[in-house]
Amino acid sequence: MVFHWFPVIGSTITYGINPIQFFFECREKYGDVFSFVLAGRTVTVTLGAKGNNFVLGGKTSHISAEDVYTNLTTPVFGKGVVYDCPNSTLMEQKKFVKFGLTVENFRYYTHVIADEVEKFLQTHECFKTYRDNANSSDAWGSFPAFQTMSELIIYTASRSLQGEEIRAAVDGSFADIYHDLDGGFKPINLLLPGLPLPMNIKRDKAQKKMSDFYVGIIEKRRAQGEQKEIDMLASLMGQRYRNGRTLSDREIAHIMIALLMAGQHTSSATSSWALVHLAARPDVWQTLYEEQVQNFSNGDGTFREIEYEDLCNLPILDSVIRETLRMHPPIHSILRQVKDDLVVPPTLATSRGGKPKSEDNTYIIPKGHLILASPAVSQLDPDIWKNANIWEPSRWSDPEGVAAQALDQYENGSEKVDYGFGAVSKGTSSPYSPFGAGRHRCIGEQFAYVQLGTVIANLVRKLEIKINCVPPHNYRTMIVVPETPDDISYRRRV
Repeated sequence: MVFHWFPVIGSTITYGINPIQFFFECREKYGDVFSFVLAGRTVTVTLGAKGNNFVLGGKTSHISAEDVYTNLTTPVFGKGVVYDCPNSTLMEQKKFVKFGLTVENFRYYTHVIADEVEKFLQTHECFKTYRDNANSSDAWGSFPAFQTMSELIIYTASRSLQGEEIRAAVDGSFADIYHDLDGGFKPINLLLPGLPLPMNIKRDKAQKKMSDFYVGIIEKRRAQGEQKEIDMLASLMGQRYRNGRTLSDREIAHIMIALLMAGQHTSSATSSWALVHLAARPDVWQTLYEEQVQNFSNGDGTFREIEYEDLCNLPILDSVIRETLRMHPPIHSILRQVKDDLVVPPTLATSRGGKPKSEDNTYIIPKGHLILASPAVSQLDPDIWKNANIWEPSRWSDPEGVAAQALDQYENGSEKVDYGFGAVSKGTSSPYSPFGAGRHRCIGEQFAYVQLGTVIANLVRKLEIKINCVPPHNYRTMIVVPETPDDISYRRRV
């Protein structure tokens, strides 16, 4: 047990200020397995690749994600989906979502995302300098990284995944509803659910409005008969559970809300981190630009449009995204609740100098306690990664390097498992797992690469950027984002 002065508070404050630093400091004292008190709950942390595998690869008969997260997600996403249903149902819902993430869809999404980036540069107030200096690269403007990328990401996500009706509404009252709904997605609701806080009252009203909004679109589409939309909504409307039951309109609405909220948060954070690092490394930004020129230049200063298949053949762009995810995985702590007394394997308990106190050389985690994995610790471990705290995309270009080996283990591990949404690499033992691993691995992983790659590639064609320094982490939010100020200076390429 990590030492603390106050019984209920425990290590809550220290953990909340900087969880990664807290984990590394505790690991030096206690090894890879230790427990701490978080707002009155006992949390057992298991670090390293073995620790990740213990939590992320755990059986549903032993541990539960639903019991941890439903109080946070259900009031936001809605009833009957994600963590407000049996795990087997969630796996079927992930399969339904996967049907909307086909190659055909990705080809379409790539084009509409590029179109949204161009519209954003032509209309957003932060890019007035860009518009007013069409023939000059002397004038510099600026934009706040996270705030600006959050807006751009919701436009690209709503236009591609969500559908034209949702994209058309984002600029209007939908934005206010989204803001109120997002306001309830806070860490306090994970630890202390059900508090009658003003933000939660607004959240509950917004959830109903947004759910009704989606149901209205679904009903309108059904009334119009067969449509040819290429979006997630169209895909979900044709799905059935294994028992033959169709998805209800309300279930579809709630899955769509979950996709919008989850994808917007994570991609906004990752794109923001990528841009602030690129702004601090003009050499990498220039190399990215040269990659675009080499592959897409028309020879007259213009570029041909990026196709989905192109994104698989841009190694520098790919390295930038992977390195950003290594240093800044959106979620630093992954929790599960123990359903029955759980034995920690001796090899995990004794790693890094840990010393089990029981005579039979085992730890027991009691029923009702929480367990926590932090892939972020593995991804920043100096024992694994050279210069672990330095953002260096070139590490991914070495086919024999640690990064390539970790990626191969994550994506092509020897153990393939079908949890109900298609066979995937289990990936739970890799020191690199930015999208989680096991049965709860993010189903939107491939779309995230399409979205991030298309956004960054189109921005590098248009802008030069710089920043004084990379801002520190803001750990006060559910998703780790850059602390403000995070202003990036830009000028137009001519």
